[in-house]
Amino acid sequence: MATSEQIKALVRAHWSDDPERFRTVALQVAAHEATQGHGIFAHELRAIVDNALRKEHRAVIVQYPPELQGLVRTEEPSTPLAALVLPNGLTDRIHRVIEEYVQRDKLRAHGLGPRRKLLLAGLPGTGKTLTARILAHELQLPLSVVQLDMLVTKYMGESPARLRQIFDLIAHSPAVYLFDEFDAIGGGRTLGDDVGEMRRVLNAFLQFIEQDRSDSLIVAATNSPELLDHALFRRFDDLLEYPLPGPEERRRLVSNALGVFLDKRFGFATVIKASTGLSGAEIVLACCDAMKAAILSDSSHVAARALVPFLHERHEVRRR
Repeated sequence: MATSEQIKALVRAHWSDDPERFRTVALQVAAHEATQGHGIFAHELRAIVDNALRKEHRAVIVQYPPELQGLVRTEEPSTPLAALVLPNGLTDRIHRVIEEYVQRDKLRAHGLGPRRKLLLAGLPGTGKTLTARILAHELQLPLSVVQLDMLVTKYMGESPARLRQIFDLIAHSPAVYLFDEFDAIGGGRTLGDDVGEMRRVLNAFLQFIEQDRSDSLIVAATNSPELLDHALFRRFDDLLEYPLPGPEERRRLVSNALGVFLDKRFGFATVIKASTGLSGAEIVLACCDAMKAAILSDSSHVAARALVPFLHERHEVRRR
């Protein structure tokens, strides 16, 4: 049956109100039972977790105007703040956003408003989209992802009109609205390859976000802040810059990802060195690969020497 460490991990995850962690450990228990020859029990446990996931990730049904069908995708995320591994200063600023929103009425009574318009900048895999999901979960709001690749059309004036409809939705349906890959519409208006329709979309966005007084959070995420038009920065309440994880963040990422698979004599120094320059998402993927290899070889633990080759693989993918 489950090891004492797995049972303790399950109890800690339950009482820390961390459902994501609880599910991870439950799946690890199922994997462990499978390696012990308890296939029926492992299958039943995985089925319980899968059913719970299907219920939690069921999309929120929102009645969009026909023109917005496929342009905005809404879901109800279940990722808690505990899942975010960032430098302490950045985590504190995200806590501040949550606290200000929760007590927004108190701020407004004094003529002040909460931070609602956030610009997130950083390399891919550093936690920008994850932050939007966590904000939605912590504030008990849906997450609405704006599909920017479908926003711009070839017909003059149609794209700003669709953007106006999105901001009407923002005003009347409180949620966390994520504009991912934001440089697609936020590029500088002086760029030589700019086209008229894109310029109109950017001008419309600048106007609509400045006029917005809703209870929604507007989150724009970009991998290339240097490409954004300078007028955008003063339209947002806060700019959060996401660095690659440092040594301490990499240690926490590996520890969280491996969970009960973490070998008791795990050589963190070797892994921290091997993971230098990788994003958080890349490190987690490497840990998942190492856990799969452990399961397939009937092992219940991952040692540092087993994880390092998968980290090297991620470096190779990045170089390509």
